[in-house]
Amino acid sequence: MKIAFLTLGCKLNYAETSTYERGFVAAGLTVVGPKQQADLYLINTCSVTATSDSKSRNLIRKVNRLNPQAKIIVTGCSAQLRREELEALPGVWKIFGCRQKAELVEVCLKELGYETGDCGRLVEPAMFGAYSSGERTRSFLKVQDGCDNKCKYCTVPFARGESRNIPICQCVKMAEEIAAAGIKEVVLTGVNTGSFGKSSGESFLDLLKALNEVQGIERYRISSIEPNLLTDDIIDWIAAGGSKFQPHFHIPLQTGCDELLEKMGRHYSTDFFARKIGYIRSKMGEDVFIGIDVMVGLPGESEELFVCTRKFLEELRPAFIHIFPYSRRPGTEAAAMPGQVSEEVKKRRVAELEELCARLHGEFVEAQKGKRMPVLFESKEKDGTMGGYSPNYVRVTRPWNKDWSGRIVEVEI
Repeated sequence: MKIAFLTLGCKLNYAETSTYERGFVAAGLTVVGPKQQADLYLINTCSVTATSDSKSRNLIRKVNRLNPQAKIIVTGCSAQLRREELEALPGVWKIFGCRQKAELVEVCLKELGYETGDCGRLVEPAMFGAYSSGERTRSFLKVQDGCDNKCKYCTVPFARGESRNIPICQCVKMAEEIAAAGIKEVVLTGVNTGSFGKSSGESFLDLLKALNEVQGIERYRISSIEPNLLTDDIIDWIAAGGSKFQPHFHIPLQTGCDELLEKMGRHYSTDFFARKIGYIRSKMGEDVFIGIDVMVGLPGESEELFVCTRKFLEELRPAFIHIFPYSRRPGTEAAAMPGQVSEEVKKRRVAELEELCARLHGEFVEAQKGKRMPVLFESKEKDGTMGGYSPNYVRVTRPWNKDWSGRIVEVEI
């Protein structure tokens, strides 16, 4: 039997899809490309915006047209939030929401007449641990799921449930499996990664210290962490040296205006955020990479408040800004708020911040030039070149050298 995998959305979804794939392969199914004829198609959906939901539905229809006889398995956030809509689409065989993910492989294999053995249930249903295995140099390790914040614009708590995590011992076991595959870098990921420990009584810092001891993994990065959960203890431990965690942080801001932060249910002020960035730089220097998430067009974001956000970002000088236009999501408090911003205005504001991001990122990269840094080169060749990242996430390209493939090599930026 042939199976194809298609994934939309975040790195968390890609980690989950890779884990499903390993389960089906262990049972004897053959993996084919997403554009090939298959007996089964597994589609991992996204629902972060209305466009994401639309893409999820369109992908299901496209797969059904490719092979109307195939069985389609649907999981992910759209599967949780839009179940009835997806069940009505042609070809859909099984739908697995956030609480059924751990059972997906086992249930499907049993109904197809396969012996599940060790490839069935992936973990305990309360929390589905996962990691990606599509790249030879980097893996995304899911250590946490769900969120308790209930920000007023966000459907994630409805799609993925409350904050929960697998215990540290299971995280270490998965990291050891990643290391055994020869992968050198692990990116820790989750919905609200810094809240790790809520369901196991452990701490995020304890997790970092335990993973740091795994032999074979040479680098770790934290994919995203809320500013109020990135504690001084974590920063101090990474800054002290000796850890494998890189000087690279991705921290959601969402808006640089206290009025909107409070209105949207965020748990910090701009002053707190600025002091956190300042503390990181005081411990790690100006070369630390700081990426920031920003959402434009939130309900009530006047031109004056947008300018406030832009000026705040200019003062912070992040190395990168990940910009999202606000998407009105049914069922959220923000969807019913007055002061909805037009799509035309959102588009203009996104363009303004993208221009700012390009300038700030260019200045950050320019400041790194001439410095010697260890770069983990990827194993793929493209047009006679190879690429990789420095510890502080500067992209480096060099002529292809097979001896550097999958290795950390010190070069001049």
